[in-house]
Amino acid sequence: MGLSEEGYLWKRRSVKVMQEIEPISSKERKNKKNKKGKCYDLVSYSELPDYMKDNEYLLDYYRANWPIKVAFFSLFRWHNETLNVWTHLIGFGVFMWLTMVNLMQIPLGVDFLGRFTRPFPSTPATFASNNSKNFFLGEAAAVVNAEKSTINPLEIAIQSSIVLAPRWPCFVYLGGSMFCLFTSSMCHLFCCHSKRLNLLLLQFDYVGIAVMIITSFFPQIYYIFQCNPFWQFVYLSGVTLMGIFTIVTLLSPVFSTGAFRKFRAFLFVSMGCFGIIPAVHASVLHWNDPRRFITLAYESAMAVSYATGTLFYVSRVPERWKPGWFDLAGHSHQIFHVFVIMGALAHYGAMLVFLQWRDEVGCGR
Repeated sequence: MGLSEEGYLWKRRSVKVMQEIEPISSKERKNKKNKKGKCYDLVSYSELPDYMKDNEYLLDYYRANWPIKVAFFSLFRWHNETLNVWTHLIGFGVFMWLTMVNLMQIPLGVDFLGRFTRPFPSTPATFASNNSKNFFLGEAAAVVNAEKSTINPLEIAIQSSIVLAPRWPCFVYLGGSMFCLFTSSMCHLFCCHSKRLNLLLLQFDYVGIAVMIITSFFPQIYYIFQCNPFWQFVYLSGVTLMGIFTIVTLLSPVFSTGAFRKFRAFLFVSMGCFGIIPAVHASVLHWNDPRRFITLAYESAMAVSYATGTLFYVSRVPERWKPGWFDLAGHSHQIFHVFVIMGALAHYGAMLVFLQWRDEVGCGR
């Protein structure tokens, strides 16, 4: 075989090998490109994995097995969890704002709506009081020779040298509310990632609800029974132990499934009903105080909100009546979220009344 023929055969072999290799490499590049730019579509209820099937009356617009990053950016995409995420995320922002406002000043007046519009105090005296343990422990400082015509309620309270009630129970409730609302938002945002994460986030969601219920008792019981340490201890210990039992129960994977929806609702309602006992006791102790009607109105609004929200949560109305009509907006869980925020804000209003009352009345005055 001559050199020319040998070179020809070598060239043919080279071309053949390149033809075999090139389509494979192009296909790989195409797959990588498709994988990188993959679009995660919404799926129907029938296409969901079993661990995500919870409400058979919501028929479409589900996310399933999405990566964490994609699930995070679905915060800005329309699906059947969008409003579940945003309702409690906005609620979290509201309670964070209330916490910051209360940290910047001693909340004396029953200025419920003013909490949302009041600017941060910027006077040196205000910041000095905020940086002191007196703000949390309830010891007011004395300020003399100030012009009363130009002072605000905070300065009036400080000048009067009264002993203010401790503020820490307020922040216990605000912190518990923020924890509940934030864990709920994160649960609804990332529950579509995997079965393991779904179960973990559901457990945190239920624990958040229990924490919110427990902490909501602290301001009211603390201020009402501040002059009755025995009963204060009994009621706070009772609700704390009940909350711990509920949390331990809810951390069991079995009770996080849809089959135990009514049982979970029963636990939460039972914790809430525990508040009837100290409420009746408080009414007997302070029956002649006219402010009981104000606190009763706030707490009644809270109870009605929570009870109504729980009713929607358990009954799955209105999607039960028209399956598929409320997939994106208006279904029971979204309504439940709204009522939870309304109830929490009503409870916050009652807390301000109790706080002002204890500041004014004190013990033995």
